[in-house]
Amino acid sequence: MSNAVRPGDVLWCPPADVLRTSRVGHFLDWVAHHRHLQMSTHEELWRWSVGDLEGFWSAVWEYFGVLSHAPYDRVLADRRMPGAQWFPGATLNYAEHALGSVADDRELAVLGRSQTRPDLDLTFGQLREQVTRARSVLLNLGVRRGDRVAGYLPNAPEALVAFLATASIGAVWASCATEFGARSVVNRFAQLEPVVLLVAGGYRYGAKDVDRRPQVAQIRAGLPSVRHVLDIEYGPWRVENALSWPDLLAGAGADGRLVFEPVPFDYPLFVLFSSGTTGPPKAIVHGHGGILLEHLKNHALSWDLGPGDRMLWFTTTAWMMWNALVSSLLLRASIVMIDGNPMYPGPSWQWRLAEQTRATVMGASPAFLMACRSAGLDLRGEFDLAVRVLGSAGSPLPVQGAAWITDHLGAGVQLNLGSGGTDVCSGLVQNNPLLPVRAGQISGRCLGVDAHAFDESGAEVVGRLGELVVTAPMPSMPVGLWGDPDGSRLRATYFERYPGIWRHGDWVVFAEDGSCQVAGRSDATLNRGGVRLGTAEFYQVVEELDGVVDSLVVHLEDPEAGHGDLLLFVCLEAGRSLDEPLRAGLAQALRSALSPRHVPDQVVQLPSIPRNLTGKKLEVPVKRILLGTPVEDVLSRDALADPASLELLVDLGRRRAARGERS
Repeated sequence: MSNAVRPGDVLWCPPADVLRTSRVGHFLDWVAHHRHLQMSTHEELWRWSVGDLEGFWSAVWEYFGVLSHAPYDRVLADRRMPGAQWFPGATLNYAEHALGSVADDRELAVLGRSQTRPDLDLTFGQLREQVTRARSVLLNLGVRRGDRVAGYLPNAPEALVAFLATASIGAVWASCATEFGARSVVNRFAQLEPVVLLVAGGYRYGAKDVDRRPQVAQIRAGLPSVRHVLDIEYGPWRVENALSWPDLLAGAGADGRLVFEPVPFDYPLFVLFSSGTTGPPKAIVHGHGGILLEHLKNHALSWDLGPGDRMLWFTTTAWMMWNALVSSLLLRASIVMIDGNPMYPGPSWQWRLAEQTRATVMGASPAFLMACRSAGLDLRGEFDLAVRVLGSAGSPLPVQGAAWITDHLGAGVQLNLGSGGTDVCSGLVQNNPLLPVRAGQISGRCLGVDAHAFDESGAEVVGRLGELVVTAPMPSMPVGLWGDPDGSRLRATYFERYPGIWRHGDWVVFAEDGSCQVAGRSDATLNRGGVRLGTAEFYQVVEELDGVVDSLVVHLEDPEAGHGDLLLFVCLEAGRSLDEPLRAGLAQALRSALSPRHVPDQVVQLPSIPRNLTGKKLEVPVKRILLGTPVEDVLSRDALADPASLELLVDLGRRRAARGERS
């Protein structure tokens, strides 16, 4: 199939019985019975979800049986953005919903898979017992409602237990991956002034042992607010002058009551951090109620997740996908928590884990899927998979990647492509069981998300590139930014361009039917002589050429001297070099597929493309470095997947500055 697939070709269609077999179909039945609204299509449901915000979100609340310690006065008391007021009067607790009831005690909740230690699985009953102990430990250490608890931790069950225990108290959680260097961690955590820090002294990454105790010491020194450091004792590395988390849990006893502190709907649950690639990392505060409702809606009605399902999505504790993975527990689905090198001993490792854990919903980055395609994996022939939904997010998936997935997993497996972000801790556009899957496209807008494309004047555009905006409030929009008491940074970040409208920062093209293509960050646009393209379109052409593994493109504008410079950086297969035939092939492909104006002025081979630890290409930071900004003013090297990936770029920036090229 894949050789014949073209953009827009249908790869998957909703089955004839979708309204009877899917969770969104069950929701439609409930709405028909309880709200007397007859709907059978995504378009009808989406229009209701954004046209009647109070009706839709109250239906989500009732359908999923949200437990409230005090009732809400109304659903949406103020719909202005920023400042929307959701469910005032209500009190609840996210952790209470995540842990379930005693009826679930024997069901498997967590499957911990690690390259550092043996497997560790927990039932819901065991998870609840661990959280009960952890809550007692934190209280005994003086943690109270409103305090911050931070974790410098791998994606392991200990991180989940600590997070839920923190939430049960009404304290605020934040985490960074153990891959982060000390400077990056301090830049994030210091904003919050945590009182307790949980750490791992090291980990195993594939075949490599990584000792992080020096980094832990630097982090401790940079966080004077921390009163207690707790070592989860992950692997053989022990942190000096730290309390033993396992010993504290064992000593807490299992007979304590698990109590959940009732908090207001918008009370802080956790803080997520922006990448820090366009300035200091923003500390984005998400609330108990907003995350609860958004993830119930998203996971069930888009991912079709529910009891009996098992979610596997490789992530670290630094990415919003960790929080989304954990929220699978809200639907009584179990989760697979993976720590290690995702490509060790090869790309087959994650598929083997999916096979062994019987994952039914799996997530994978586009870069990983394309690497599997390049490696020639035979998913049908080599694995016995139970996956029925494959999600992918973080960057666009090329047409060839979507076709490869359909070829290898079969037409019965739904490919669910989406785009959203840390800012809302969810998706804005993605697939669901009611929408077809088309190659190279995201199927539609998420329910409850009034997403559109705007031109520079604030007018909606269809069929051409525009800014991705959201014109109505969502419950999971940030409660605020930490350390921004008057909301000025929040307004400048999301609402300055279009007052009262959320500007997400991506370029998008919406079709008449609501399907779309996200074309990259709007601050990394390629605008050559009035022909404006998103970087995603560029990569779809470049990375399909034989020998090209990865790429990054930046446009260095020069309005006084013409079109400016368009620079293309490529990472090639082992043993390949950037010879004249490949240069000519790149130029011809881009001239034909895009425009003559988008043939690069310079092509440079790099050993690796700069990406952050969640895999996103760092177009804007690279652009700033090439324009002469010192790298230390742009980003922290230890926030990079490969810190060495910047070296040639820094040198190129110096040489450009020495030649007097415009900045």
